Amino acid sequence: MLNLSDNKLNGLKRLSDQNGIIGALAIDQRGSLKKMITAGKAADEVGDEGIVRFKEMVSQELTPYATAILLDPEYGLNAAKVRSSETGLLMAYEKTGYDASEVGRLPDLLAEWSVQRLKEEGADAIKFLLYYDVDEADSINQYKQVYMERLGSECMGEDIPFFLEIIAYDANNDDGKSREYAKVKPRKVIEAMREFSKPQYHVDVLKVEIPVNMNFVEGFTEGDYVYSQEEAAAFFKEQSEATELPFIFLSAGVSAAMFQDILRFAKSSGSTFNGVLCGRATWKEGVEPFVAEGEQAGRAWLKETGRDNIEELNQVLQQTASPWFHKVNHSYVG
Repeated sequence: MLNLSDNKLNGLKRLSDQNGIIGALAIDQRGSLKKMITAGKAADEVGDEGIVRFKEMVSQELTPYATAILLDPEYGLNAAKVRSSETGLLMAYEKTGYDASEVGRLPDLLAEWSVQRLKEEGADAIKFLLYYDVDEADSINQYKQVYMERLGSECMGEDIPFFLEIIAYDANNDDGKSREYAKVKPRKVIEAMREFSKPQYHVDVLKVEIPVNMNFVEGFTEGDYVYSQEEAAAFFKEQSEATELPFIFLSAGVSAAMFQDILRFAKSSGSTFNGVLCGRATWKEGVEPFVAEGEQAGRAWLKETGRDNIEELNQVLQQTASPWFHKVNHSYVG
């Protein structure tokens, strides 16, 4: 069970609803959002200013329906300032992407920022994204483990919740969408969660992938499947039992409807996940009208379809997610 200080507890409460469920909106994307925007018709007219503006629009229009928003300090500070006053704030602390010229997808912090400075910008929690392959060389994984120990200690020093986002991968297979990777993904995801649930990392909430590729699950694919529904369900259950920490799912860019189906499947499988940090599934289709037709069209999409996406997700969360209160050692009860 997780031991929380009063300040960390209050931070988690600001990021959650009254039932202890996190329904957070993620738009800390930088490199990937830039590619989405510059792929549009008016790419040369949008640039970095367009990224900042799109984040502001998402924050203005959608945070009234989210418990929290995840932003980055590079493009998202304005968006943080225009969010709903009732919405909590997570700030990303990692550089976007990784240096593909080096082996190991090594972690790297934003050089101009510290946990203290992010906290001064109003962050209720710090998020860091870590790429991790449990089967990679010990020298690489020990480097990452020590790195996370330092980061966890920095968050402890500032008495602010530490959200660790883990993206599993296979160092010997760059195609994370392949059938071959689908076969090994459950163990990669689950064992990484098990590792970073250890107390020396001082992680408060894990942000994780679902343990299977649903495109290879019986009933979710029209082709040959890798996992039967029973096998997939067992992996969701094993994942849930691999940690005593609160954990939330990331949407990984799947459609809004698919993500909702995944959460229902997780619940029916016995997963005790505590919410979501949902990004592209909520807002990605709003990029095209924003770039092609301008701010008014993008905002209109967010007001209608974007809001529908997040409100439908919230309804599913109330039916499927478990309160994190039950995983915390504190006198506070929802």
